[in-house]
Amino acid sequence: LTFQFSALYPSPEEGWQIYSSAQDADGKCICTVVAPAQNMCNRDPRSRQLRQLMEKVQNITQSMEVLDLRTYRDLQYVRDTENLMKTVDGKLKTASENARSLNPKSFQELKDKVTQLLPLLPVLEQYKADARMILRLREEVRNLSLVLMAIQEEMGAYDYEELRQRVLLLETRLHSCMQKLGCGKLTGVSNPITVRASGSRFGSWMTDTMIPSSDNRVWSMDGYFKGRRVLEYRTMNDFMKGQNFVQHLLPHPWAGTGHVVYNGSLYYNKYQSNIIIKYHFRSRSILVQRSLSGAGYNNTFPYSWGGSSDIDLMADENGLWAVYTTIPNAGNIVISRLEPQSLEVLQTWDTGFPKRSAGESFMICGTLYVTNSHLAGAKIYFAYYTNTSTYEYTDIPFHNQYSHISMMDYNPRERVLFTWNNGHQVLYNVTLFQVIKTSED
Repeated sequence: LTFQFSALYPSPEEGWQIYSSAQDADGKCICTVVAPAQNMCNRDPRSRQLRQLMEKVQNITQSMEVLDLRTYRDLQYVRDTENLMKTVDGKLKTASENARSLNPKSFQELKDKVTQLLPLLPVLEQYKADARMILRLREEVRNLSLVLMAIQEEMGAYDYEELRQRVLLLETRLHSCMQKLGCGKLTGVSNPITVRASGSRFGSWMTDTMIPSSDNRVWSMDGYFKGRRVLEYRTMNDFMKGQNFVQHLLPHPWAGTGHVVYNGSLYYNKYQSNIIIKYHFRSRSILVQRSLSGAGYNNTFPYSWGGSSDIDLMADENGLWAVYTTIPNAGNIVISRLEPQSLEVLQTWDTGFPKRSAGESFMICGTLYVTNSHLAGAKIYFAYYTNTSTYEYTDIPFHNQYSHISMMDYNPRERVLFTWNNGHQVLYNVTLFQVIKTSED
């Protein structure tokens, strides 16, 4: 089975999206799954639709009553005309049978009147048919109103909190199902979704990347140079409004914007060093710190925009990663998979791509995707596959709306790209092409 998966991050006003499927030219199944963001549960939209439908039924009923009155009036007129026509027609027959009863002039006048009345016959039949149809429609609308009232009473019988919990459970099951679809190859990036405008030109923001997780907090880290203040928001909605946050003051300042939150801890590069620190938010303490051996720091091998972006930490479906470079690697991007508890390097790959030529990079399903610029006109230009240790040049465009990206990371929970773009916090939806093996393959 071949699946094309699109994980969307809709606006808060949007509700459940629609599943659709099709077949390609080879007969393979191509399914598109459009999923809502977690915890965006609003009241069931069917209630609103039901109210609107009830209003429409009432409007139709009123219109039909007006039409019924008008039809009844016109029908009375036609019936009166019908009687007149029959009277005239009777006189005409009498005159035809006894020509002496009318002179030629009177006969012609009578004949002309009958001719004028003849077109009313089909009109009469149409009015009769309309009258019968209106009666049927009125009865159908009355029955529909009764059914809708019964539905409304049934829906009102449910406890809303119970319904909300059921929807949250369904959301959890849906996201679990999304993860079971497996990993895929990036084929497209959506238009940008600006969540907020805050902070300076450079910075980073994120949610927990651990799968699965019910943690809905959002963290913001403004700037790239000697920062220590991390703002923690309770929910995405709070972050959007700039409310309900607490502050963490890190024991050591950070360098760059390549931070990541994984399973409740912040992983970041310590200022003026190649040391990675794991800071636990709940205990507000450092759990572990370790030097990333040979990694450049302090703008030795940054991305094209600079900003002490030598070490970029990230997470995907396969775990925790560090993207950096070393002098022995001649400034080419190095990927290392890290053990989250000890920060030990488990495996390393040399991509051969010069880091100073990269605008930003992010991992999806064990594949590193690299942009060719941090400025307007940027596109995803290079992909390195750690599962096969191979690479390819790509051409995946995306709209760099504010023209200066200083942070770009993929979140495997939400299946979106988080970016910090010239003082704006922006999201991008991604489309992944997946091939899932079945027992028949």
